[in-house]
Amino acid sequence: MLSGNIEYYKPTTLNEAVELFFALKEKNKIPLYYAGGTEILTLGRFDIFKTKALIDIKGIEECHSFEFIDDWLIAGAALPLTFIEEKNLFPLLSEASKGIADHTTRNKITLGGNLCGTIFYREAVLPFLLCDSKVIVVANDRVAAVPIAEIFQHTFQLKEGQFLIQLLTEKRYINLPFISIKKYQQWETGYPLITVASIKVANEIRFAFSGLCPFPFRSKELETAINQSGLPLDSRIKQALEHLPKPILDDVEGSKEYRLFVLKNTLRNIILKMEGK
Repeated sequence: MLSGNIEYYKPTTLNEAVELFFALKEKNKIPLYYAGGTEILTLGRFDIFKTKALIDIKGIEECHSFEFIDDWLIAGAALPLTFIEEKNLFPLLSEASKGIADHTTRNKITLGGNLCGTIFYREAVLPFLLCDSKVIVVANDRVAAVPIAEIFQHTFQLKEGQFLIQLLTEKRYINLPFISIKKYQQWETGYPLITVASIKVANEIRFAFSGLCPFPFRSKELETAINQSGLPLDSRIKQALEHLPKPILDDVEGSKEYRLFVLKNTLRNIILKMEGK
């Protein structure tokens, strides 16, 4: 369970947050940034959460942005998932976020918490992978914009002291045709068997996946195979599956074989809808 001796800090600026992190690190406090805290409570019950100091980023204004500026949608890391759904500025993100826990829990789960948490599903990252979004991070008094493909490999590859501030998505992606599907083994409760998100960009279909492997991913090789419109659909899907990363999950939510069966049917349905067939 959580220790009662954890120190709590709520900085109001980016620089203050980073300075706090390194000052606490010097004191061996094992500092941790957080925004929602739901995962901290969960891991604390199993005594696998180790820190002596929490740095709450909800006091930082930039982490609450959710607006269009020029040609970009800015989404702050401290936004609760229900807030994102209700505002619905990014319909695919709203749809991908809906099945993450229940509505009450999503009032506390933040965008940054889902994206950077230890629970590997991280469904909210799928729209950003599909839209080639940029990630705004801070560390050592420096703010940087990094293409998501460079900083997200299975998880966000954040350096010591870095934390996620915002994600930037070009406006041209926001209202493109999309489909987001969550498949469950039996009922629509618990963790999904797989989640597949898809958008259509310039007559090509993009795909991103969660729950299939122990990490979310987008595969451009898989997309290339899918978009070979001159081939029969079954051949395209067969070639696409050859580009799946490994391992494919085989757990209590579903076997490897069942996941692949569900994936094939889900891909088929999405492709037929996206291609208007």
